[in-house]
Amino acid sequence: MDAFTTGILQRIETTQSDLTRARETGDEFLADVELAELEDLRRLAAEHGVEVSAA
Repeated sequence: MDAFTTGILQRIETTQSDLTRARETGDEFLADVELAELEDLRRLAAEHGVEVSAA
């Protein structure tokens, strides 16, 4: 796995965790921000042929 793939997958994992935490604490604004970031990361991964699990 190259550095880009490793990095983007790590960022996706971190963002998913942050999104879960924001939802659990009821921070709707932060949840929206994290969801938008997650969507951008998934799009970027797809554009570069990096497979991301649907979780």
